[in-house]
Amino acid sequence: MSLIDIHFHGTSKIDIKDAESPEQILLIAQEYGLTGVEGFLITLYPSNINFMRKTLLNIKKAMLYQKEGAKILGAYLEGPFLNPEKAGALDSFYFLKPDVDTLQKLIEGFEDIVKVITVAPELKGALKIIEKCTETGIIISMGHSDATYKEAQEGFIAGAQLITHLFNAMRGIHHRELGIAGFGLINQEIYIELIGDGKHLNDNLLQWIFQVKNPERIILVSDMVKQRREKQILLGGSMSLKNIVDRLKYLNIDEQKIKLAAEKNPKRLLKINSL
Repeated sequence: MSLIDIHFHGTSKIDIKDAESPEQILLIAQEYGLTGVEGFLITLYPSNINFMRKTLLNIKKAMLYQKEGAKILGAYLEGPFLNPEKAGALDSFYFLKPDVDTLQKLIEGFEDIVKVITVAPELKGALKIIEKCTETGIIISMGHSDATYKEAQEGFIAGAQLITHLFNAMRGIHHRELGIAGFGLINQEIYIELIGDGKHLNDNLLQWIFQVKNPERIILVSDMVKQRREKQILLGGSMSLKNIVDRLKYLNIDEQKIKLAAEKNPKRLLKINSL
């Protein structure tokens, strides 16, 4: 199986926030390749714009130099246009109000490697960000969001194609307000990320999602980070995509659906024909 992880921050040894050179990013790729993953998007945390741009430059150089390891397919920006009320493990100090000029300052010169940006669609100005990125070919994922069903739908109409780690760091489902999580399940065209490590989502819920959601719109992700024991909140994942795939097989989830979610759907979303 040709595994593609579109949401990945780092390995047990080195995280993207600690990588200060192209060589260190290549080390991340080498280590992740050893787990059986063929390609990945390296995911940046919200931070100072200059710091994020420096990291993007290192990623761009690493992509030019790379000869081994899991292939770096580009960058995924998890923010900074996110809702502080749904920060999760991210530092909301660096969250910014959606503004097209700010977006340009962030991604200028890196439009070719920035593949996905997470945005909270309910924020004022967010729909303009979604429309601008859609025009330039950058995939918008909705997440770290308190969006209602209607606000998520408006984001989808504006061009959003994906929802970041469904149910995690977002408004959940209520029987009178289905929220962004409900939208992700009911709308059969939008892609959804699922973290299948057994910590971020209940296994019964995982099994149910694979039953009710269009199997061509589910994407398994690791959201893997370098674990920090002192943290008392749920961090990103600690399990590689390969281990997640094996876990879901053990849960008796249909293996063809798993193959779609870990291989074919990520390639379709990113418009990758081959690696």
